[in-house]
Amino acid sequence: MKLKTFLPILAAAAALPGMVLAQDAAPVAGIDASTDSIFILNSLLFLVGGFLVFWMAAGFAMLEAGLVRSKNVTMQLTKNVALFSLAAIFYYLIGYNLMYPLGNWMMGTDETGGYLGAFGPAILEAVGISREAADDYGYASTGSDFFFQLMFCATTASIVSGTLAERIKLWPFLIFTIVLVAIIYPIQASWKWGGGFLDSQYGFLDFAGSTVVHSVGGWAALAGAILLGPRIGKYKDGRVHPYPGSNLALATLGTFILWLGWFGFNGGSQLAMGTVGDVADVSRIFANTNTAAAGGAIAALILTQIMYGKVDLTMVLNGALAGLVSITAEPLTPSLGGATLIGAVGGVIVVFAVPMLDKLKIDDVVGAIPVHLCAGIWGTLAVLLTNDDATFMGQLIPIIIVGVFVFSVSFVLWFILKATMGIRVDAEAEINGLDVHELGIEAYPEFHKG
Repeated sequence: MKLKTFLPILAAAAALPGMVLAQDAAPVAGIDASTDSIFILNSLLFLVGGFLVFWMAAGFAMLEAGLVRSKNVTMQLTKNVALFSLAAIFYYLIGYNLMYPLGNWMMGTDETGGYLGAFGPAILEAVGISREAADDYGYASTGSDFFFQLMFCATTASIVSGTLAERIKLWPFLIFTIVLVAIIYPIQASWKWGGGFLDSQYGFLDFAGSTVVHSVGGWAALAGAILLGPRIGKYKDGRVHPYPGSNLALATLGTFILWLGWFGFNGGSQLAMGTVGDVADVSRIFANTNTAAAGGAIAALILTQIMYGKVDLTMVLNGALAGLVSITAEPLTPSLGGATLIGAVGGVIVVFAVPMLDKLKIDDVVGAIPVHLCAGIWGTLAVLLTNDDATFMGQLIPIIIVGVFVFSVSFVLWFILKATMGIRVDAEAEINGLDVHELGIEAYPEFHKG
């Protein structure tokens, strides 16, 4: 038999079992395919979004490694690995249930607004559960939700690391990180995302965390920077002396990694992917997130050219990040043009906020306070521009409440650490570099002058 004659017969034979199944297979009792699909796809969104946000940890590490001087690179890399690992453990032990008490508030209720969640470790579903045994069959698996939320918690700690670089001791920083990820971040996050009082009483809108994540990291960093003081020689003789970073290629790589991770950060915060509308919204969030970053970068690029006569790459990188922070509070409702403008304002804010901090002699090594705190406040207020459910006081008052809480608690904690064990290395260690004095390992030993 010729091949061209045989192929149609073979195709028909191959299709026959499928036709028989399609016609003869009876529905299996008890299966709701649509609900199964929602559970599976929502869980998948959390897992994919979660590992994209995890990749932001690499972005922060590379950004900080590029923006600090060569003698402090190993310290920044160590801090970023350690803080993420501590977040993974302490968010599991304390933070997750404190942030999501599921009605078991120690202070307040879901109806009146909770203030303090429940203490206890996170517990996942049993191995191989059935749909009947799933904790929330109509939503997503507990494991995927925990994994996704953990990444946001770790991101908050990463923000603090860069601001305090080049002069802070390792262990006091790690102790602060433990309290931040286990207590400070989960408590304030529960007020919005856990069904607490900012959500129920104020109608506060913060889609993916311009305030809940980014400004929280900024407030904690600001408190630490004030008590820690500037680097030696940074503000000398009434002038600002810039300290160029060790590797702008690494800083640029870190920015692009963070840009990529932000698609999981904002897209995953849709919290649903089981319907056509949800998937369309996720894709809209991706597009808006991307164009906001572009708007921030271009705004910083043009503005630095106008102000300084030359483009400043570090400002452009932080402009892109500020654009991302700015759109995070509401990445769904803006148009592409609106998202671009919201991000562009974030880029402008960075260009003006960096020298403002220098005038105040607040030394922020990587510009995290302008990016995450200042642009985070702007992004939270910018929700008013595109979301009709937002109110001015409903956005402003929660910004103030979260700011006062996080800054106050962080300041007290930094003060205690400073008074008890000291938070700053001595002058000799700072001058010679933390890599040698704190860790004994240099990132670039071949360039050592000793």
